[in-house]
Amino acid sequence: MIVKPEPAVQETNNIYDVYRIREDFPILKTKVRNKPLVYFDNAATTQKPQQVIDTLSKYYNSMNANIHRGVHYLSNIATDAYEDARIKVKNFINAASEKEIIFTKGTTESINLVANSFGKSNLKEGDEIIISNMEHHSNIVPWQLICNEKKAKLKIIPIDDNGEIIFDEFVKLISDKTKLISIVYISNSLGTINPVKDIIEIAHKYDIPVLLDAAQTVNHKTVDVQKLDCDFLAFSGHKLYGPTGIGVLYGKEKFLEAMPPFMGGGDMIAKVTFEETTYNELPYKFEAGTSNIADAIGLGSAIDYITSIGMEKIFVHEASLLEYATQKLEEVPGLKIIGTAKQKSAVISFVFDNIHPHDVGTFLDFEGVAVRTGHHCTQPVMQRYNIPATSRASFGLYNTTEEIDTLADSLKRIVEVF
Repeated sequence: MIVKPEPAVQETNNIYDVYRIREDFPILKTKVRNKPLVYFDNAATTQKPQQVIDTLSKYYNSMNANIHRGVHYLSNIATDAYEDARIKVKNFINAASEKEIIFTKGTTESINLVANSFGKSNLKEGDEIIISNMEHHSNIVPWQLICNEKKAKLKIIPIDDNGEIIFDEFVKLISDKTKLISIVYISNSLGTINPVKDIIEIAHKYDIPVLLDAAQTVNHKTVDVQKLDCDFLAFSGHKLYGPTGIGVLYGKEKFLEAMPPFMGGGDMIAKVTFEETTYNELPYKFEAGTSNIADAIGLGSAIDYITSIGMEKIFVHEASLLEYATQKLEEVPGLKIIGTAKQKSAVISFVFDNIHPHDVGTFLDFEGVAVRTGHHCTQPVMQRYNIPATSRASFGLYNTTEEIDTLADSLKRIVEVF
C-alpha cells in the first residue's frame, strides 16, 4: 500500500487528490510477491474503476438482452443504455451527431473498417496513402493489405532522432495521387504528440481526408473532432479506463454515408431479399450482428468517470508525472530515453547498452513494478533507432511520484546487479 505523504506534497501540483482517486481502483491494492503493485503499463491497457466494474455487473444482473430488435422490457432498457453510451461518446469527442459514432471492437477494427470500406471504394492503381514512421502495426498492416489489393502505394513520413515528424518531408510526400493520410495522434512507443491540427490543415488544402489513431490520446487529453476537423478518428475503450473489446470509429457523416458496409449481417440492413439488400441508416450500417452491448455501456460509464475528474486535470497531473519521471530516470547510470519530442505524453521508453529490455522487465516484476518490454507493435520505430526493443513506463491518472521513485530505485539496483 502506498503511504500518503504529508499534505504539502500529497497532490501533484494540487490538481486533484490522487490518493483518493486510487481508492476507486480495486486492483491497485494488489500485492506482487508481497510488494505493492506499481502499474506502469497503461499504454497497453488501463485499470478499471469500481464504477465501470459495477456497471458491467449491473448490466448482466438486471438488463441483459439483445438490443434494437426486441419489444420487451429488457430489450428496451438495454437498447436505451447502449444508445445512451453512444451519445456519451459523441459528447466526449464533440462529434456533430451520434450518427458519426460507430462502435467497433477497438482501434484496430476501426482502422480496418476505413481501410476496407473507404479504401476499396476510393483507391485505384497508382494512388497513395501516407502514414508515418512511428505508426502502430494496426495503422500499417491494413494499409499495406489494401494497397497490395488495389496496387496503390504506401508512403512514409520520416521522423528525426527526437521522435518527431519531419514536417517538411511530410509536405513533400503529398501529391495529386494522395487519397488519405492516416496518422497516430500520440505515439504509443515514443510518447510523441504529433502536430495533427497542422497536418489536417495541410491535407485539407488538397482535399485529402485524414484519419487519426487516437488510441493513446483520448485518455490523456481533450479531443475535439470538430476543432481538429479530422475526417476519421479511432480509439479503444480499454485505454480509457473502460472494458476491453469495445472501440469507436468516428467519421464525418458525409464520408460514412458514401462508404459501403464493412460486414454484412443482422442490424445493418433495412430490407433483404434474395435479389438485393438495402442498408440501414447510420450508424447501424456499420454495426453488423449482435453488438458488444455490455462493454459499450461500460465505456459510457468510464467516460462518466473521467469526465467527473476532468480531462484537463488529468493532463496536468500526467504532465507533472512525466517531468518528474524523466528527471529521475536520467539519474540512472547508463539509461537512455528513446523519444525526446518537445510535445510528449506520459510515456517513457528507455534502453541500456548492456542490459536487454526483457531482463529489465523481469527484474522490475520482482519489485512489483509492471512495465512493458518489446517493440510495442512499432517495429519500424525500433528499426529507426537500430534497437531490438525498449522498456516502456506509461503513466495514468492514478499514478504517483512515489511509484516513480520505486521505479528509479529498482532500475539503479538492476544496474548494480548487471
